Amino acid sequence: MRTLVLLALAGLGAQLVDGSLGMAYGVTSTTLLLAMGTNPAAASATVHLAEIGTTLMSGASHWRFGNVDWKVVAKIGVPGAVGAFLGATVLSSLSTEVAGPAMSLILLGLGLYVLSRFTLRGLPKERLGQPLRKRFLSPLGLVAGFLDATGGGGWGPVGTPALLASGRMEPRKVIGSVDTSEFLVAVAASLGFLLSLGSQGLDWAWVAAFLLGGIIAAPIAAWLVRLVPPRVLGSAVGGVIIVTNIRTLLKSDWIAASSALSTPVYVAAYALWAAALTYSIREHLKEKAAGHVEREPEPALAAAEPAATRSA
Repeated sequence: MRTLVLLALAGLGAQLVDGSLGMAYGVTSTTLLLAMGTNPAAASATVHLAEIGTTLMSGASHWRFGNVDWKVVAKIGVPGAVGAFLGATVLSSLSTEVAGPAMSLILLGLGLYVLSRFTLRGLPKERLGQPLRKRFLSPLGLVAGFLDATGGGGWGPVGTPALLASGRMEPRKVIGSVDTSEFLVAVAASLGFLLSLGSQGLDWAWVAAFLLGGIIAAPIAAWLVRLVPPRVLGSAVGGVIIVTNIRTLLKSDWIAASSALSTPVYVAAYALWAAALTYSIREHLKEKAAGHVEREPEPALAAAEPAATRSA
């Protein structure tokens, strides 16, 4: 019982972070299961089965708070489901020892870009609202879905920074759309695992514990993401990407860093993140005091606008 309670709390915390920042549910949950001795395929299967419920609740909550762009959900979610199914079916024979660190290096670069862009410039508005093309979203979804299934997490860490870096969507809509489309990825990955593994290595009580914690946290996270200013939210997401991928790289076979090297790197990364958040908050407060921060329409008012206005 103690294990189930801890898993439920872990699921709650992971979903709270994921629903607020658009990433980290799979990475956090899978890491915990691996630490408990679960094999990689069973760990990823457990997390994705739980995500069917958590992503459904998260998507509904984000939709309720006006955080979802359904065109983006369709264009990235369907290819993501294909990639997730393929990733799940080949996980048993696929080695990610090289692919993992390589992707972490790319994501680290994206994280630095997102952190610096939002911290120093705030929400980029020159391309805000411009449509994202299918030729960009489809390959992104396919790769993110494949990595999500094979690595037990990756949909948010790949999709969120790429969409943020495009500068064409508000951070809250990036997060809401990525979280909502993840439902398709979770369903496809779960089908792939069940067809390949059956129920081997799965503990359905663990799945239920993760699911319960995530369902409780989903609406809270969707509500929080509307309250956090875009500039601050972008800095927060960038920091999560940087810290997560630095940790992956330091622990990889590429570097295999000792604690003597890892500790100062972690301290520097967290210090950079804290400084960026502090600066973003201060600049947001200055803009607010000067009257330069526009308030977003409430969901009910947005729904009453003409369709042409909403799609502009």
